[in-house]
Amino acid sequence: MIRVLLADDQLLVRAGFRALLDAQPDIEVAGEAADGEEAVRMVRELRPDTVLMDIRMPCLDGLAATRAITGDPGLYDVKVVMLTTFELDEYVFEAIRSGASGFLVKDTEPEELLRAVRAVVAGDALLSPGVTRRLIAEFAARSKEPTAATGLSELTEREREVMALVGIGLSNEEIARRLVVSPLTAKTHVSRAMVKLGARDRAQLVVLAYESGLVRPGWLG
Repeated sequence: MIRVLLADDQLLVRAGFRALLDAQPDIEVAGEAADGEEAVRMVRELRPDTVLMDIRMPCLDGLAATRAITGDPGLYDVKVVMLTTFELDEYVFEAIRSGASGFLVKDTEPEELLRAVRAVVAGDALLSPGVTRRLIAEFAARSKEPTAATGLSELTEREREVMALVGIGLSNEEIARRLVVSPLTAKTHVSRAMVKLGARDRAQLVVLAYESGLVRPGWLG
């Protein structure tokens, strides 16, 4: 079973998500939190597989709560998915930099929400949809000038190539087709790049790709 913690200050929002998630045979809602502080406390107590975290909450906002969770070595396996009301939320890029594995708009289709929950638990980041790629690129373009990421020089030429493709939102299967290798080989290169750079997941690998200048926003098209 995939165990999910819901963190949102709106009761109706939590109720809607709970009804959808609990109706699935492979997903259960482990608990609900109405603010960031409660979310962090419940994650430490319940150890869910993933957290659906609202960005704007009282006491402690979703960004601070996410940093508290992803910064705790004991909670390394807990994946955080940020919830936002608007697609162009100004905090989305910062959320991913804070360690979130991706984000969802609250009015997303039910099937997309379920796919997202299953995807992050499987180790994938929510970076495939075109709107997400464009949004990350937009905020990356506004960030500081590219600087060499720590450890980037340790990557092999193929690992740098694969990291660049991850940066433009390609899945392992798409990378495999682009490079004419097997999906397993593509996944291995991605995993090695993550280990060498200390990236928590693909989302952080994307951020590093932009911040190091390995990927430029204009490449997305």
